[in-house]
Amino acid sequence: MSGAARGGGTVLAGEIAKFDALAREWWDPRGPMAPLHAMNPLRTRWIAERLGRPPEALAGLTLLDVGCGAGLAAEALARRGAVVTGLDMAPEALEAARFHAAGQGLSIRYQQGRPEELDETFDAVTALEVIEHVADPDAFLSALARSVRPGGTVFLSTLNRTARSFLFAKLGAEYLLRLLPRGTHDWRRFVTPAELGAGLRRVGLRVIDVAGMVPDPLTGGWRESRDTRVNYIMAARKG
Repeated sequence: MSGAARGGGTVLAGEIAKFDALAREWWDPRGPMAPLHAMNPLRTRWIAERLGRPPEALAGLTLLDVGCGAGLAAEALARRGAVVTGLDMAPEALEAARFHAAGQGLSIRYQQGRPEELDETFDAVTALEVIEHVADPDAFLSALARSVRPGGTVFLSTLNRTARSFLFAKLGAEYLLRLLPRGTHDWRRFVTPAELGAGLRRVGLRVIDVAGMVPDPLTGGWRESRDTRVNYIMAARKG
């Protein structure tokens, strides 16, 4: 889990441009972000449950959403009562996030920057579908660990690097079904659960749970699974 940073710090300049280009379509549930719209209820519910709170009772909990994009997860967590800060390096995506949150009457602090630049800590930190897009995963995890308070929890969701994920998440989603724009993912940057768990331990975080996430054809959404071969989510605690 290493890589040379381009664009400064943990950020890849090409990835910023890629997601900025999607800013106007981010909130279209049938657009290029449709898979994230479908996955988001599972991700945010799973996070709320691991924080030991009832699903609608995150009131007063401070949460940093790293790589927030246009705010899909940030808004969902704010609706559950969390005090959310959304962090991203893509200015157009952040503008879309601010505009949409204002239209929903949600108070979310969005700011442009990298997690390694922050000088404050939070009760929980999320980085959902982000680590596969960063320049240096180890430096990124270190920044997340510094951003969470002792006793707090870090959550990451990402893609496993397997033959199945290459077939379904890369070839299938981008080229055959065209669920995502071509070039959204670089399969070589996918991270296995073992690699992610080891990286989290190196920065002082203890893995407390991991689950697979799979599409549910009956509902059109996603469900929790033991199958981590493609998408998975992991929680790790500090201290």
